[in-house]
Amino acid sequence: MEDWMRLIQEVGFPIFVSFYLMHRVETKLVAIHEALIAIRL
Repeated sequence: MEDWMRLIQEVGFPIFVSFYLMHRVETKLVAIHEALIAIRL
Protein backbone atom coordinates (compact mmCIF):
# COMPACT_ATOMS: atom_id res chain seq x y z
CA MET A 1 0.00 0.00 0.00
CA GLU A 2 2.87 2.39 0.74
CA ASP A 3 4.26 1.77 -2.73
CA TRP A 4 0.97 2.87 -4.30
CA MET A 5 0.83 6.01 -2.17
CA ARG A 6 4.40 6.90 -3.13
CA LEU A 7 3.63 6.25 -6.80
CA ILE A 8 0.57 8.53 -6.67
CA GLN A 9 2.57 11.25 -4.94
CA GLU A 10 5.46 11.05 -7.39
CA VAL A 11 3.46 10.62 -10.59
CA GLY A 12 0.04 12.06 -9.80
CA PHE A 13 1.18 15.52 -8.81
CA PRO A 14 3.24 16.19 -11.97
CA ILE A 15 0.35 14.90 -14.09
CA PHE A 16 -2.07 17.23 -12.29
CA VAL A 17 0.26 20.20 -12.75
CA SER A 18 0.73 19.37 -16.44
CA PHE A 19 -3.01 19.20 -17.08
CA TYR A 20 -3.53 22.46 -15.20
CA LEU A 21 -0.88 24.25 -17.24
CA MET A 22 -2.20 22.81 -20.52
CA HIS A 23 -5.67 24.08 -19.63
CA ARG A 24 -4.32 27.58 -18.97
CA VAL A 25 -2.35 27.60 -22.23
CA GLU A 26 -5.42 26.37 -24.12
CA THR A 27 -7.55 29.25 -22.87
CA LYS A 28 -4.86 31.74 -23.89
CA LEU A 29 -4.57 30.16 -27.34
CA VAL A 30 -8.33 30.44 -27.81
CA ALA A 31 -8.16 34.14 -26.90
CA ILE A 32 -5.30 34.69 -29.37
CA HIS A 33 -7.21 32.82 -32.07
CA GLU A 34 -10.32 34.94 -31.52
CA ALA A 35 -8.25 38.13 -31.64
CA LEU A 36 -6.67 37.09 -34.92
CA ILE A 37 -10.07 36.28 -36.39
CA ALA A 38 -11.35 39.69 -35.27
CA ILE A 39 -8.38 41.45 -36.90
CA ARG A 40 -8.89 39.51 -40.11
CA LEU A 41 -12.50 40.67 -40.40
